[in-house]
Amino acid sequence: MKRRVMSMQAGAILAAAAPAAAAVPHAAAAPAAAAAPGAPAGGRPDVPAEFGTDWHDPVTAAPPVPKPHTKSCEVTLAEAEFRDFTPYQGSYTPPTACGHGRWGKVVLRLDGKVKGRQFDRLGYLRVGGVEVFRTSTPEPSPDGITWSVEKDVTRYSATLRRDQPVEMLIGNVVDDTYTGVIDVKATLTFYAPERSKPSSSSSATVPDQVLPLSDNTVTTPRNSERLIAEVYATGSGGGCEEYWYLTVPDAAPYSCKAADGPYREVQISVDGQLAGIATPFPTVWTGGWSNPFLWYVIPGPRAFDIKPVEYDLTHFAGLLNDGRPHRIDVSVVGVPKGQAGWSTPVNILAWQDEKSAHVTGALTRHDAGGLTNKTSYTPGSPGTEHRLDTRGGHRLTVSGYVDTSHGRVTTTVTRELAHTSAHRWTDGESKDALTAEWTDRERITGGGRTTRTHRTYTMDGTTTLGAGDRLRTVLGLGDRAETVTSAHGRRPNRTVLDDRYAGDATYTADVPRDQRHAVGTSRERYRLLTDRGCCDRGIATAQGTLTEDRHRC
Repeated sequence: MKRRVMSMQAGAILAAAAPAAAAVPHAAAAPAAAAAPGAPAGGRPDVPAEFGTDWHDPVTAAPPVPKPHTKSCEVTLAEAEFRDFTPYQGSYTPPTACGHGRWGKVVLRLDGKVKGRQFDRLGYLRVGGVEVFRTSTPEPSPDGITWSVEKDVTRYSATLRRDQPVEMLIGNVVDDTYTGVIDVKATLTFYAPERSKPSSSSSATVPDQVLPLSDNTVTTPRNSERLIAEVYATGSGGGCEEYWYLTVPDAAPYSCKAADGPYREVQISVDGQLAGIATPFPTVWTGGWSNPFLWYVIPGPRAFDIKPVEYDLTHFAGLLNDGRPHRIDVSVVGVPKGQAGWSTPVNILAWQDEKSAHVTGALTRHDAGGLTNKTSYTPGSPGTEHRLDTRGGHRLTVSGYVDTSHGRVTTTVTRELAHTSAHRWTDGESKDALTAEWTDRERITGGGRTTRTHRTYTMDGTTTLGAGDRLRTVLGLGDRAETVTSAHGRRPNRTVLDDRYAGDATYTADVPRDQRHAVGTSRERYRLLTDRGCCDRGIATAQGTLTEDRHRC
């Protein structure tokens, strides 16, 4: 439907307890039913009949970052109140008492508070030009909320070993209407290595250097033997790119337009040659789907901790290791020409061969299949729905080798993307519905190791505007990834992450806040299964009250 409640203004800146017993079922969670006005949910007397001026602080079902039981040191990275689009500028000095730069783990924590009225806002945190965190904020209650986010940032240790400038921004607007000042504090906690796990054991996962781009170029160390690019890709502002999954071609009568429809794909190129493709995660921000009451307590998956898209570029190391700057470009397929709306900062992670001064190599295969993006529009009428069916996909295989001090290593990356969606709406968009699925399958082989990752994202929702301007949204979201790694004939390691959200909320639109008579329920179940154990937690709310917090592992 027409975006009655924009979640972000255009141009806003942005160890397990038990062994795993079974695979996680791949099934979408059923949307929870909203309680009727005047009736406490499930008969519980502590649940209000409707949303008031205060509710439970935002919470997610994801577990906190596991931390070693070793000596720790905390450093404040940034502390600021955001009222406009002025970045916080500060400095960082590494601690000296918890590992001397070779830490067992480094954990970033963001603590925030806001009260009054405010949109959700996008934010970033950069250390030495390296983006280490991207986030969005919850929308506040009149009485105020607090929230916190944790992230494992050990992979940025190379950057954190030196004094660095710090920049943070959560772009905001504060005036007589939007009164919420976003007050945040970001800290880093450094943990000394465990004696049973020396810091050298983490070298496979922690790069030797993390390089931000400079004018879209990067100069890698000449002895790089492994390269990973990470892209913090977010769509927001810039017309309807915040709701890119709902856009339609020009021929269809709908408020969010994109000539090629809703298919999006994040591509990275090296010196003009396509180097990687990926499906962007369809993040729903905390005002999304025209209904902030869905998200006041439980945000959608990844809304508070935006994960970067990753590309293995090791097969390009032979080209990049010549000591000269090389151009790295990121583009988003499907964005209307000349239109803004996506932010795509890039970090290059480099692992170096300490016994070689120069690692050489070459590309041996580059096979880019044709990109498929087909839309089919079925016109509606005053009594029937309009419908747009979309099917898209792409496949890329790239191979190459590097000659290292321990021999020639050949890497092959195959990635295959697919998308299907059915978008239905009525004249005037008083009803607006989407059923969509995205898959991103990746296979990486190299050095006697094979990693297969199958990612699946789902969205199934309907917004209706009914009698008395009662706006109701029912929505289910899914974020699933299964990764299997095998090496040298050993037993494969398997990890399954499955994060499901379901919500149902109703309120009276276009009236003052105290006249909305909002009701709503939401539910999240987060499951993480590994060979070492599992995490399985479910939480639920009704009218802003936490009604369930259940641990199954």
